[in-house]
Amino acid sequence: MKLPLSVRKVCFTAVTASLFIASCSDETTVFENPEDNLVSETDQSKLDNSVSFEQAGVLDIFEDPIASAKRTSVTGKDEDEQAGDYPLSLVAQIEPPTFTNGENLAATHVALDGDYGYVSYNTVGQDYVGAIDVIDISDPTSPRVTSRVYYTNADLNSIAYDNGYVYVAGGVDAEQSVTATANSLVAKIAVSGGRMNTSNITYGFQEGFNATDVRIIDNKAVVTSGQDGFVVVYDKNDLSVLNEAAFSDLRSVAYNGNEMAVLDAAQGVSFLDQNLNTTRSIAIDSDFGIDAKRTLDFFNQNIVVSEGIKGAGVYNATSGSFVEYLPILTSPENAEPGEIVTNGVAVNENVLLMANGAGGLSLSETNDNNTVGVGVIELTGSINYVATKGDYIFAASGKQGFQIIKLNRPDDSLVARCEDLNAYSGSSNLNVNSGDNFAYRGSKRFNSMNIGGNLLLCGSWTVQNGVNLNTGGLFEMSGTLVVGRNNRQRNVSINSGATLRVEGNLTIYGDLNLNEGATIEFIGDDSVVNIFGRVNRGANSAVEGTFRDVRGSF
Repeated sequence: MKLPLSVRKVCFTAVTASLFIASCSDETTVFENPEDNLVSETDQSKLDNSVSFEQAGVLDIFEDPIASAKRTSVTGKDEDEQAGDYPLSLVAQIEPPTFTNGENLAATHVALDGDYGYVSYNTVGQDYVGAIDVIDISDPTSPRVTSRVYYTNADLNSIAYDNGYVYVAGGVDAEQSVTATANSLVAKIAVSGGRMNTSNITYGFQEGFNATDVRIIDNKAVVTSGQDGFVVVYDKNDLSVLNEAAFSDLRSVAYNGNEMAVLDAAQGVSFLDQNLNTTRSIAIDSDFGIDAKRTLDFFNQNIVVSEGIKGAGVYNATSGSFVEYLPILTSPENAEPGEIVTNGVAVNENVLLMANGAGGLSLSETNDNNTVGVGVIELTGSINYVATKGDYIFAASGKQGFQIIKLNRPDDSLVARCEDLNAYSGSSNLNVNSGDNFAYRGSKRFNSMNIGGNLLLCGSWTVQNGVNLNTGGLFEMSGTLVVGRNNRQRNVSINSGATLRVEGNLTIYGDLNLNEGATIEFIGDDSVVNIFGRVNRGANSAVEGTFRDVRGSF
């Protein structure tokens, strides 16, 4: 989907790509402490209520139709569907900010650092309205919005964090501002302990209809602006201009530790040296849209470019040669064709994620320089931007806000302890009959579990449709188990004489039913249980061991 950057056509003198203009620095002005058009949210209850667990829980992956067809042709029937890789779960959603004359905000970009996520918002249409959220993600079971700022005269399209400051880039209505000298802005705001300090904000303004991206590189803030705009290098401390180069229509900037690359919608990718001279280019003939968000990122020896309806283009970063297109894996029936476009890409180890607007968030895996599409993650909203770090994915999904997804990768120590077990490979409906004794390691998505014998699972697992321990059954899990979704709750039921033994993290979007004579036992001192329903205990049921009860369910 087109990301609403709310580009406005302002009459500036047009400049050609790669032209350097020394006099343009005179047009870039820095202001300290402007107080117009800025509001801080002081109602903590409003911030707290922004966090929604309504759709939290196990996420399915709608697999690539070609891969699914191959699997069905081999098995011959749908009920033999194999358990899927990537047992993802949605932790929570942060609803977009709302305020008077700001009821149509959409998430545009995410920056991650330590225990916090920083989210920028803008507005569809002609109004310049934006916002910034700071979100405490130190406890992944309970994210909190700790600070929020509204801009009543600026769209915010990109955000970065560095050493106690957030940097935002966007567009401002210069005619309505007492400080702005041009329509593209960058702002530097101090943040400490999860709270923004708006009493001392530094601004810079540059030519271009709208600032599209900001990235901190060493001691510099690099900002791109689209349509007759520039790539401008600022001193990150005071936002004074150090250097600049004019381009036709810049959308994004990327850095791999050695060199910088910018995406120009009019011509393709340009690689820049420290003086912003173009050292080489990759010509790309794609329709990048007039006012759409498009990003690029380095990936091993390649560079990956968001190319709208084509998906993501992969190019060799050294030679510029085309490698492959990563297609958009789904086409929702109710979406307009122009809304199914790749807006952004992100890489996490062997996982490549594509934000495809109305086409959702797709996941591919990379091995030995081959990229294979897995499928589309079961999320709501139009995915405008994606970031990923560690075991988490963070998606800016338009009016659905900021979504936090857990990859649920097995912990290395669990892999080591269970390394002699076979990796699970089999049905997504796991049945362990009385007398069976099974043990597996791995990371899979299940439809259901029904256990009458003995089962040991080491790793990370999700179950869409409930877990049932029959009389006398034993289920030992070491790692992570997530069951159900909050808007489609499913239960874990332990029957008479059965035992669930937990070492790790157990999350249930539904009830835990401990029937008469049932036992749940927690091993070690670090286990965590997070139950969104109730704990129903029958006579002589037992709860044993030490654990952290996130929601006080026991």
